[in-house]
Amino acid sequence: MPSVDFALIGHLESWSTAAAVISALRGADRPAIRSEELREILPWIPPRTVCRVTITSSNGSEAHGVYIDSFIPPDRLAERFLRENLARVRQAAEYAVREGAKIAALGGFSSILLEGNIGALPRNSRTAFTTGNTLTVALIMRGLECALEFAGRDLGRANVLIIGASGDVGSGCARCLAPRVSQLLLCARNPNRLQALATELSESRTPVHSGTDLAQFSSQADLVICAASMPAPALSPEALSPEAIICDVGYPKNLLPGFAPAEGAVFFGGLGQVRGRLRLHPDLLGILNPQPFPDIVHGCLLEGMLLALDRRFEPFSQGRGRITPQRVQEIWDLAQKHGITLGPLCDADGPVEARISDLAGEVR
Repeated sequence: MPSVDFALIGHLESWSTAAAVISALRGADRPAIRSEELREILPWIPPRTVCRVTITSSNGSEAHGVYIDSFIPPDRLAERFLRENLARVRQAAEYAVREGAKIAALGGFSSILLEGNIGALPRNSRTAFTTGNTLTVALIMRGLECALEFAGRDLGRANVLIIGASGDVGSGCARCLAPRVSQLLLCARNPNRLQALATELSESRTPVHSGTDLAQFSSQADLVICAASMPAPALSPEALSPEAIICDVGYPKNLLPGFAPAEGAVFFGGLGQVRGRLRLHPDLLGILNPQPFPDIVHGCLLEGMLLALDRRFEPFSQGRGRITPQRVQEIWDLAQKHGITLGPLCDADGPVEARISDLAGEVR
């Protein structure tokens, strides 16, 4: 068996995903676990490797790794469960060390261990840890540019609202967008971090407004980035500009299925596509990240694979608020080198590029 170059640490986004993963691990010949039994059993399953992963670069180089699920129950991805979730993510990180991974990427909610709790990482290990958030931001930027091109709109005239702006991904997006948009609207739960970010960005020529009340910004935005660490129930389609384009980068998703402004569109951001080859054994990719296109992966996990392909076993993304436009460009250049590109724009129902293109012909 090849040595483990990388480990990917993720979590289950929904109970249906949890049921599918457990069923695949048990085997097709075993009866399905009833929903009530699954909800009782899942909290007792410790983090573990659920599949082996091999990625091949477009230049032919390969890296081998494992996908480790933290098995956080989907209904416990909330702040009140932070202590127990941190313990689970730490256990998953320790599992990556035991697997011998040279680098581990902590995806989605799991990145809380690296954004504000670095001291909880396993000590004296040879495993480097990254959140993967820099590549996520790079993919978000390319996705926004692509969506606006389809819609026939100019980023320089956009009023951009970032929900979860004080987080690592949200603040990274804000730094990349500040010099390029008409107006930047920042919203987050933590007023102190939000004000610090607004002050940092005030040196740009773009007007920057910040606040914790989402309602005060919703109607002003024609481009929205949802980058909160949990669902954003305060955002409603009726409160938005009817032509708004929304990029949901949440893992888990911020928006409920079917959410969309009257004449606008929603697409999932931060997703990359492997142009070389991606193999999972057993093949759980369609369960862990169901997409209508092949080899689509969350950017946070892709960053770990990308760094392994380039033999750069380093904590490229770690801590909160360190993502700069320069670092975003650096990881994007590395992605291009190995054939990792922006995935086609889609939502839970499938491709949305045609829908976004229709916005160009609608009366605004």
